[in-house]
Amino acid sequence: MANIAVLGLGNWGTALARMWLEDDHHVFGWTVEQEVYESIMMDGVNRKYLDEVELTGLDVTMRVEEALDSSEIVVLALPSGVILDVVKDILPHLRPGHVLLDLAKGLAPGERLISQAIDEMLKAADMINPIAVMTGPTIAPEVASGVLTTALVASHDRSIAERLVGTLSTENLVLHAANDPVGAELWGAFKNVVALACGLVDGLSQIGSLGGDNLKAAIFTAGFREGCLLLPRLGARAETAFGPAGMGDLFVTSTSPVGRNRRMGEKLGSGLSLEEALDEMVMVAEGVRAARMFGERAEKDGIEVPFIKAVNTLLDGHLTAEDCARRIVSLS
Repeated sequence: MANIAVLGLGNWGTALARMWLEDDHHVFGWTVEQEVYESIMMDGVNRKYLDEVELTGLDVTMRVEEALDSSEIVVLALPSGVILDVVKDILPHLRPGHVLLDLAKGLAPGERLISQAIDEMLKAADMINPIAVMTGPTIAPEVASGVLTTALVASHDRSIAERLVGTLSTENLVLHAANDPVGAELWGAFKNVVALACGLVDGLSQIGSLGGDNLKAAIFTAGFREGCLLLPRLGARAETAFGPAGMGDLFVTSTSPVGRNRRMGEKLGSGLSLEEALDEMVMVAEGVRAARMFGERAEKDGIEVPFIKAVNTLLDGHLTAEDCARRIVSLS
């Protein structure tokens, strides 16, 4: 049995907490959301994010030091836009024995990966806590309900990844160790851009336009192709594209009806502006931020990324959803 702190009780953090509780681990959950805290404390469920998931046995708190005090594994189940602020807050409470598992993927300010930025923060504080990232085809409601799921745990130190896999794997959450955290993290962020573009098809279908599975397949193919060309130039190993962190995560995120980035694209495809779509979202759609960051990085490095450029032009309001889809299809 392990003592696990899950920082962030959105849908993914809640789903993992449920899985590990059922595997007889001691799980501490931390949230900054008063309504989430009260819901779990009073009713044993997280009504805001996963209201049908029982969380009996979860120790929940709004004081992050309490979650860290009795834990050995610290799971950072946080949006990419806030994770570094939270890491800054927890640094004074980390012990040398804490292992960090980052679930937020992508580029941080300064064009570093989020895990790299966390590592730099630790080193600046004279701390050497190990870091790993976890990514893969993991739709949170399915994980919480016990659907058989696989994911990748990656660290530059493979022994760290293997230790985490041995501890955190359950009967229905099958984890695999790898030593390409850069590739895992880049694909984990890039797939959200592709999912957003695929969601346009579902929105276009709602308004009687050109949406359909043929179009979604073409957009998916164009996105995967651009990822295979771009991400190795940013440091990913080419073979990572064809595993759970690449193709696996890309497929499920782009096609699942409950995927929030696909749902964001659906809202845009139905005619909403970016601001209107964001106002309707309960959970963070990472694809918007990822599209911006990959576009900026590619421009700086002189890399042609027509797929990402088409998505960003749509987000800027200079392209309709139908024209964005047509532009992307012309790439495949």
